[in-house]
This record gives sequence, structure tokens and C-alpha cells, in this order.
Amino acid sequence: MTDQINFGSFSVTRINDLPRFALDLDFLLPGATLEALMPFKAVLDGDHVDFATSEILLGVHSLLIRDKGFVALIDTCVGECKPRGRRADWHNRRASGYLEALAREGLRPEDINLVMCTHLHADHVGWNTCLQNGEWVPTFPNARYIMGREELAHWAAEEQAAPGVANHGAYADSVLPIVAAGLADLVSAGDTVADQFHVCGLPGHSVGQIGLEMSSSKGDILFCGDAIHSPVQTFFPDWSSRFCHDPALSTKTRRDLMTSAADKGTLLIPAHFRGALGMRVTSRDDHFIPEFI
Repeated sequence: MTDQINFGSFSVTRINDLPRFALDLDFLLPGATLEALMPFKAVLDGDHVDFATSEILLGVHSLLIRDKGFVALIDTCVGECKPRGRRADWHNRRASGYLEALAREGLRPEDINLVMCTHLHADHVGWNTCLQNGEWVPTFPNARYIMGREELAHWAAEEQAAPGVANHGAYADSVLPIVAAGLADLVSAGDTVADQFHVCGLPGHSVGQIGLEMSSSKGDILFCGDAIHSPVQTFFPDWSSRFCHDPALSTKTRRDLMTSAADKGTLLIPAHFRGALGMRVTSRDDHFIPEFI
């Protein structure tokens, strides 16, 4: 498993929250079949697909970025102590080891300069906050929390319409406290968040999902959230997840993303890959071929 990539002064490190998150293939990707994946078994088996159980294997982790003293986290996973009754493996978790993993990198929560939420699903915002004296407070008190303007408006409306129902209740315990603390920094596609870091729009999986792109000495890099859940979608870009708000738009975003990455040689770093941190892709016929990094 590759847990760190270095690009000169710039590095990306995986901070695990749930190293193995397995979902049935036909549940996560409606219409997908194991038979269709068999020609690609050598590439996918082990880290990405369990062919014996017909499960897609994902990881839930943050991506830690360090560059000349600047420290950022992309997405903050499931978190601890969160009431998530619809998912037993997320519900009121304790002792996940997440903050300890940060500590092994020599970092305290106070050392994080920026937290970027590619979108506001419950498995991407959990560590935004932690429980102190019965209240949800920002885990990273010195960070700017980057959120998509359209994404936040969508979930605020969902929460107002049905408090605590949508998205496992994550808005109330993992998003609203950040907004109330004045730490939310709302952005749109095209905005610059820090030197060479630029926001791009990746809608479809969620209403306003965003990605973070940058240039390095080794080429362009794009942190693309859940625009790509699994490398199986390189071979079958039309397989959108059950959790996509707009499956057709998600498919278009994914195809456009991979076409551009193939043309430019961009390193794609999705949110949930196991084993490799990311991939470059080449185009072939109606699908793409991953080269894991």
C-alpha cells in the first residue's frame, strides 16, 4: 500500500479512518456485474474488488498535504462519537486512531492550516468536529474549512426541511458548528484557496462537489473526491454510485475528468482508493486504463 507520495517540497499522505470499507458491488454501483469485471481481475483483485464476495473495497481516509510549512487535509472521514444509527460501523465510534495517525506525522489538530471538504456527505466531514463537554466544536481550530457554496446551500435547505434526517444528520454535528464558529470559507469553481491550489467543479455525485487542483514539479494533480469512487469506474465510466445525486451528471463529470487527465497526464487522487493513493489514466476504446501511483 502506498501511503505517501512526494513531489519535491510537496507531499501527500494518507491518514486512515476506515482502512477497509466494503460494499456489495450491485449495491454501490447499480447495474454493475462481477462478470463484466472479470477481464480486469488482475488489476482490481485484492485492493479494489473482492471477487469471492462480490464486494467493492474502499478506504475512508483524509489526504494530508504538506508544502513548505503549509498543512492541509482533504476530507475528514467518519469521525468519532457521531450518531449514525443507519450504519453500525459508523455509529458512535471510539478509538479510531485517526488523531494518533496525525500525531505520528508530527501534527496536532492546531497545526492544520486548511481543511477542504470536497462535498458534505457524512463520510467526508466527520472529523470536522469533535465532542467537548457535550458540544460539537471544530477539531482543527486554526484551519479555514473550504466548502463549496452550492453544496452548503443544498444541505442547509435539506436540514431546514427535515432536521437531522438527511445525510445521517451530519449537517447538524459536523457542518453547522464550523459555520457557527466562523471558520467556513465558501468557494466556487475557479477560486484560488492557497498559492497554487485552485478549485474546480465536479458536480453529479453531490449537488456542488468540488475538487482541488495544483501543479507540481512532476505534473498536475487533482484531488477529485467521489467523482471516482473505485478504479472499476475507469473501465466502466457509466457506472455511477447509488449515492450520486444526479447519476447522469456524475457520469459526464467522470468521463470529462478522465478524458482531460488522459490528455494532460494529470495524477488523479480520488477520496476512497485503497492500495494506491491515486492513478494516471490512458484512453482506450470506450474506457480508460489506470496506472496506479
